[in-house]
Parts: sequence; structure tokens; C-alpha cells
Amino acid sequence: MAVNEQLSQQDYVKKCKKAAEQGHVIAQNTLGFLYLNGQGVVKDYTQAVKWYRRAAEQAYDVAQFNLAVMYKLGNGIEQNHTESLKWMTAAAEQGHADAQSNLGNMYYQGLAVMQDYVLAYKWWLLAEHSGAKDLEHNKKELLKKMQPSQIKEAEQLAQQWRQQHGQ
Repeated sequence: MAVNEQLSQQDYVKKCKKAAEQGHVIAQNTLGFLYLNGQGVVKDYTQAVKWYRRAAEQAYDVAQFNLAVMYKLGNGIEQNHTESLKWMTAAAEQGHADAQSNLGNMYYQGLAVMQDYVLAYKWWLLAEHSGAKDLEHNKKELLKKMQPSQIKEAEQLAQQWRQQHGQ
């Protein structure tokens, strides 16, 4: 049974590679995941980055987020917070909840951007709206540092974003 499972996993990887090479974004992202985790292939962060990038460049939000994380951590690529910000923003603008949450963190910390509590709060509000969990503590701490006018501005920016994106 283990031999059959191994063969089927090899077949899966083979089919995934073929689809990825033909430009299928989900297959490209999946192949990146397989290389990242060493599932059916030898773990290879450089290959993971390669396949995430191919899907990200086709505007696939999940791959954009995955590539942003690779840049943030420096896995398979030189750590680059500016590139992480670029891809995190691209995914967040498409409504990817984890990207929105992480983008809020970047603005809160001033990581690759000027620290901006208004934008941090905006992205955290949007992340919650998109289904992100466990932001209450972050928001509570941030609200202690913000003026009422800043809170209102962030809420208005989040509302405008939702209207522009049909949410």
C-alpha cells in the first residue's frame, strides 16, 4: 500500500508540474507549496519562490501572499521587506484576509513603510471583515495610541475600500 501511495504522490507532482509549466496558477501555487514543505519533492525554498512568483505575477492572491511571506522571512530568497510589502499589498487589495492582517502589522510596525496607525487600523478592520481572526488584542492596543479623529479616518478608509470592492 505504501508503494501505491508513493506512486500516486509522484503522479500528482508530475501532473502538477505539467499544469504549472502550462501556466495554471493554482498548480503553480500548489507546486510552490509542495517545494516549501518537501511533499513529494525534495524541500527547496528557491523552487517554492519560483513557482509562487509565477502564480503571483498572474495576480493570484494566494500566491502573492505566499511570495510576500517568503520575502518577509528570507526563505529561498534574500529577505526583502520592500518586496514583501509589494506582494502583501497586491494580495490585500484583492481581499486576502491574511494579507490584509499582515499589511496592517507592517503599517503598525513601520516595516518597509512609514509607521501609520490609521492605515494599520484600516487594514485590520478589512481583515476582520474578510474573515481574519484574533485581531481584537492588536486593535485594542492600537486604539490606545490613536486619536478619535484617526480612528474615524481609518473607519472611513475601510468603508470606502469595501464600497470600491463591492463588499
